[in-house]
Amino acid sequence: MNYPISRRTALQQLGAGTALLAGVAAIPHTMKALDKTPPAPSGGRINQSVCQWCYAKMPLEDLCANAAAMGLKSVELIQPKDFAIVKKHGLICAMVMNPSTKIGEVSVGGIGKAWNRLEYHDALVPIYEEHLKATAEAGYPNLICFSGNRDGMTDAQGLENCAIGLKRILPLAEKLNVTLCMELLNSRVNHKDYMCDHTAWGVELCKRVGSPRFKLLYDIYHMQIMEGDVIATIKANQEYIAHYHTGGVPGRAEIDETQELFYPAIMRAIADTGYKGYVAQEFVPKHADPMESLRQSVRICDV
Repeated sequence: MNYPISRRTALQQLGAGTALLAGVAAIPHTMKALDKTPPAPSGGRINQSVCQWCYAKMPLEDLCANAAAMGLKSVELIQPKDFAIVKKHGLICAMVMNPSTKIGEVSVGGIGKAWNRLEYHDALVPIYEEHLKATAEAGYPNLICFSGNRDGMTDAQGLENCAIGLKRILPLAEKLNVTLCMELLNSRVNHKDYMCDHTAWGVELCKRVGSPRFKLLYDIYHMQIMEGDVIATIKANQEYIAHYHTGGVPGRAEIDETQELFYPAIMRAIADTGYKGYVAQEFVPKHADPMESLRQSVRICDV
């Protein structure tokens, strides 16, 4: 199936609490039926999750039921208002969606406008504090955040500004035992001008912030586009990574033999680092049955 909506649009709309209806092709009615296929035998080394935005036309209730039947442990990138639904199905939200707010007509907190601008900090701090509290109250481990776009700013200045703002909320994150995770995204294909687009930049920000409650969300799809050398990068920077996302390259489609990455080897490398967190399936299904695509990807990553 064709899913023309971009991840930028999906995240911004979900972050603002609006329904994501436009730009996504209709998903077959069969997708709403509970997947009764027994979970495959588990290798037990990778905790798997799935990102809701990839199945935006499917009711969250149905996605949770199918995810639980497949043996997944989490449905993520949801807002606190939906926590009760995942809990109902015995799941968690391994990565909570970012909050957003408006400064005049400008929406801040999403991918493009966030922590690298000093003028946004006073608006971002209170909404992130509320999300940190909601995340902790639910017992969930991580809350996503973004650098924002460069928009003419140097990477050095962005590092300084992000560190200043994030240090304002990290004492609360430390107190609540919630990890704030900045996502690494590609600026070549999907998120033009995004600042946190290389692992080295993100690692340097982690060092400057100096808190065990600030780490990176390493998106394998995005970093394959920007850097390649995925396994070596993961091994070299494991202490700064709190979460992973998948996705087929090119196109963020299924993580099967149609794309250039070999995910079983990547999953084994992640497991070999001693990682105990979550890996979320974040590909946009192209096959006629999106749930079969998800089942297949779960099996691929089960090492």
